[in-house]
Amino acid sequence: MDTDIEVLIAGAGPTGLLLAGELGLAGVRAAVAERLPHRTGHSKALNLQPRTAEVLDCRGWLAPVLDRSLTLLPAGHFAGLPLDYSALDTAFPHQVGIPQARVEEFLEDHLAQYGVPVLRGRELTSLRQDADGVTATLRGPDGTESICRARYLVGADGGRSTVRHLLGTPFPGRDGRIGMAVADIELAPVDGGSDSPGEPWQLPDLTPDPAGVAFLLPLGDGVHRLILGGPEQQGVDRDAPVTDDEVRTALARCPGPPRALRAVRWASRFTDASRQAERYAEGRVLLAGDAAHIHAPAGGQGLNLGMQDAFNLGWKLAATLRGRAPDGLLATYHAERHPVGARVLANTQAQMVLTLPDPDALVVRELLTDLLTVPEANRRVAAMIAGTDIRYPMPGAPDHPLLGARAPGVRLPGGRGALLADAASAVTAAASAWADRVDRLDRLDRGPLAAEGEALLVRPDGYVCWAGPDDDTHELRSALTRWFGLPLR
Repeated sequence: MDTDIEVLIAGAGPTGLLLAGELGLAGVRAAVAERLPHRTGHSKALNLQPRTAEVLDCRGWLAPVLDRSLTLLPAGHFAGLPLDYSALDTAFPHQVGIPQARVEEFLEDHLAQYGVPVLRGRELTSLRQDADGVTATLRGPDGTESICRARYLVGADGGRSTVRHLLGTPFPGRDGRIGMAVADIELAPVDGGSDSPGEPWQLPDLTPDPAGVAFLLPLGDGVHRLILGGPEQQGVDRDAPVTDDEVRTALARCPGPPRALRAVRWASRFTDASRQAERYAEGRVLLAGDAAHIHAPAGGQGLNLGMQDAFNLGWKLAATLRGRAPDGLLATYHAERHPVGARVLANTQAQMVLTLPDPDALVVRELLTDLLTVPEANRRVAAMIAGTDIRYPMPGAPDHPLLGARAPGVRLPGGRGALLADAASAVTAAASAWADRVDRLDRLDRGPLAAEGEALLVRPDGYVCWAGPDDDTHELRSALTRWFGLPLR
């Protein structure tokens, strides 16, 4: 195999594929190694949150993803309690209902234009790193082994990550206490009719019930996603097959008219285990997505958390490989994303508690239900689940209400940074020394982001890393050097 690559990514899920796309966009020679020989078409996740939609839109990739989606849902939920997304400051105040497999399909197909290969049927079995790079052993479907040498390795290989295991990275947290299952099933039509293609999606009903949780989502063509969690799923080994009897028992608990099971296409078990890697980087090996953190799927945040890891890491890794990164840039990946992951673990743990049929949990659930009718409380919780409230620390920069926050609506299709300022401003002239890494966008492109006479510097991942008067060239140069390296001249 070709060993002349700069980044080897283990895992062809959404996290690994989005990272590969970001690296390919930057001209980095990357490759993705995936142990499965072909796409399965199975989808654990079914949604994109508003911030993930913004991420894809930032690169101009959202429209083709929406073409593959099933629905838009103008609400999120916290333990099944509705959250009004119309209160969010985003152009995409909704969840995009789309199976994970369709997201992966788009991302993998998109890699072709960059020449980034996905090496299927290649399982990473060992790794060794030194001062200059990483040597990995990949085992093919026939058992033969090949050696791959790369400057960096990224483990995006899921919750049971081989890369994390080989590194010996501590993965503290707790094991699962609640067992659940997911199944894609074929149902007989109701009353001998046919499934309506317009059958609506609804938020899950997670009201605590001793009998357990069960709800359906239509995937089209008579296929539904069934989420089930009751007495039958407790204490069962995660690798045990989900039985038809379990599915039928859960179907009987679903609201609406009785539905008869025709076939189970795919099923899997999961728990509310909650763990996070102590470090997202060990030398030249990095972790992203489920390899870095696992949690209950409460609120539909998992796929989104991983894709946003990739979006944060991609441009930093590319800049490091091109020799343009300032000291410590790659270290900000862990510094920024580890707290975000910890926060998701915390809120998913809280959500799972609120689904238990415990008298104390029911009291808290009733209290929260009332609180979420307050617009500001709804907005705060909705922004947390949607990912639009993430704010990264920007050390050394002057305080500003936009600093560290995302810049919604700013498109960066080339994967470069951007200065949002008037052409004739002093900061525009000052930034010309970074013209190979930072584009200029007209002030009108800022919309409501900043006041008249202000300028913004936006990183390639769409976060504001400097904001100030459009004549403050000293602070701008400091920010440009801090995030984009030394100028050309």
